[in-house]
Amino acid sequence: MKKSLFIFATVLFANCFFSQEKLLTIQEAVLKGRTVLAPKRLQVMFVPESNNFSYTNNDTIKLSSNADAKAKYVISRTELNSVLKKDGKDTLSSLGMITWKNTNRFYFVNKQGEWLYSIDKKTISASDQKATPPGLDSINEFKKGEIYSYSKGNDVVVVKEGKETQITKDGSYTIVNGKSVHRDEFGIEKGTFWSPKGNMLAFYRMDQSDVKDYPIIDWTSYPAKNRNIKYPMAGNSSHYVTLGIYDLTKGTTTFVKTEGPKDQYLTNIAWSPDEKKIYIVIVNRAQNHFWVNEYDAASGNFVKTLFEETDEKYTEPLHEMLFVKNDPSKFIWQSRRDGYNHLYLYNSDGSLIKQLTKGNWEIKDVNGFDEKGQNIFFHANEQSPVNQDFYSVNIKSGKMTRLTKNAGFHTAILSEKGDFFIDNFSSCYVPREYRVVNCATAKNNTVFKSDNPISEYKLGKWNMFTIKNAEGQDLHCRLFKPANFDSTKKYPVIVYLYNGPHSQLVTNTWMTGGELWYQYMAQKGFIVFTLDGRGTSNRGKAWEQAIHRQVGTKEMEDQLKGVEYLKSLPYVDANRLGVHGWSYGGFMTTSLMTRHAGVFKVAAAGGPVIDWSYYEIMYGERYMDTPQENPEGYKSNNLLNHVQNLKGKLLMIHGAQDPVVVWQHSILYHKKAVDKGVQLDYYVYPGHEHNVLGKDRAHLMEKICNYFIDNL
Repeated sequence: MKKSLFIFATVLFANCFFSQEKLLTIQEAVLKGRTVLAPKRLQVMFVPESNNFSYTNNDTIKLSSNADAKAKYVISRTELNSVLKKDGKDTLSSLGMITWKNTNRFYFVNKQGEWLYSIDKKTISASDQKATPPGLDSINEFKKGEIYSYSKGNDVVVVKEGKETQITKDGSYTIVNGKSVHRDEFGIEKGTFWSPKGNMLAFYRMDQSDVKDYPIIDWTSYPAKNRNIKYPMAGNSSHYVTLGIYDLTKGTTTFVKTEGPKDQYLTNIAWSPDEKKIYIVIVNRAQNHFWVNEYDAASGNFVKTLFEETDEKYTEPLHEMLFVKNDPSKFIWQSRRDGYNHLYLYNSDGSLIKQLTKGNWEIKDVNGFDEKGQNIFFHANEQSPVNQDFYSVNIKSGKMTRLTKNAGFHTAILSEKGDFFIDNFSSCYVPREYRVVNCATAKNNTVFKSDNPISEYKLGKWNMFTIKNAEGQDLHCRLFKPANFDSTKKYPVIVYLYNGPHSQLVTNTWMTGGELWYQYMAQKGFIVFTLDGRGTSNRGKAWEQAIHRQVGTKEMEDQLKGVEYLKSLPYVDANRLGVHGWSYGGFMTTSLMTRHAGVFKVAAAGGPVIDWSYYEIMYGERYMDTPQENPEGYKSNNLLNHVQNLKGKLLMIHGAQDPVVVWQHSILYHKKAVDKGVQLDYYVYPGHEHNVLGKDRAHLMEKICNYFIDNL
């Protein structure tokens, strides 16, 4: 018996040892890093008009009670297929997305369309929801299949109960209707906005006639063809935006009378609950002043300015007003006026009632209200800049309650009544957990815990920590050590960075938010290090605005503090440091290689901004002002002026169809390198835009990783 146990234990140990010797391929690390080798995700949702939630896992749908998370029904793919087969329908190879009609029926899709499944009767029927036609551009639904709008070319079409009405007819290359404007800045994600009852549709109209054409070449054509886009570069003419309102009952369109300079920004569109008013946040082109304006929806006439905000550097409204549930006389506004993004309660006439939240932390996302409208729920990083928790605040008393407990990153889905939430939790060493939590009692039930998806592989250990910058502020860092780490050896380091606005790379999530290719490089004997410096998000206004008019300066100071830390480690080879980043990270990588030449031996810069005067108005002028207003800032941070300082190996990569950081940036850098007799490695991805996606991403990362392996 003892001998059998010994043999079993030996075999078990051997299996564990060899399973953890498995090595990642670059294809696995890149193409599977966010799918099968990422912590497992469930399709979790609350069931409408019930006290239940559901989740889909391993071809099984479970319907459970919010209160105790006990399964009421279990529906398998086998069961569904049996019913489909009986009715002569196509079966399912996997369970896709479902949508609940009520606690007994849900919608699902197979190759033949959408169906409604009855749990108690175990029958399927044709969906009672009208399907919107497939392939429509920029669709915006008010009621599925019955009331919706879509873009046709650059015009807007409204569909109501099967009747199509083209509400704009001037769409062209220069006139764009119903699509996102202002280069998707200011939180803008769409171009049409339904009124609360679906009687009216507001839509953007963008006139690009004064914006210069920019060539994007299609290299796959014979011969190659040019496709122009409108690209407003800093300091040049911008596009002009107005807002139209189409009345479905009258069949008429009225344009809102937004007086002021043509190149101002129209942002954060909101409707009053009674559909009589529409609100637009007007931002001046200098982006240091905005007005929250009220307009009459029927006439388009200006009513009044509710309030305004200014900032000596820039102000960036990202969220429209949110009317309090069951009380249309009040609304919530998000502002960083006290230095951090917080909630403010206003009367509908624009008078401030009070500030609801306060502290040296940021509101990150607002989720909604409870059933009576007494509490508002939101995500915030009150505990730490790298953490995210779920909170509620009572609108009357101002009492704030933290609803999640474990240190890490919580992403919550709130129930319709606001009495329960589903908590999707992760932390540095916890892959993923789902819990259902009672908002009032904090009682929670764990629904699912993900296994470590890369436990079979040979891994490098990782950790998260802080160091201080020159100002004494915390810099959040993460570090991946090589697999089979030996503290007596010296290792090369790759610094992966971005360090631009609207970014945060280091978070208390699984693997500290790191990519799986870090582990691939750890298996190759590299340390991979990342630091979030000044200019990044979720640390308050002063932290982000530190880069104003001098992008690439304070950020480099903080990144070099990271280099100091790395050089202090006895197992780091200070002569073998590499740096890699994309977009703003490509700008930072190239800056470090030339403005602090010699610190890094090898670098890979993807899609880099080289000359900020070639970048778009909305983003570029926010952080740099115009080239005319800030000539010294543009000159000192123009990387063409530092090419001659390059030391070491630099690989520069660009997508040939990039409409964001246009190809001209790196082409001009390449030309300047040739002019100065500086050697530069250069690679282009034809057919790709700002990011290299799909199967070619593995090709990209293999090239970058091999560049460090070969040269570092």
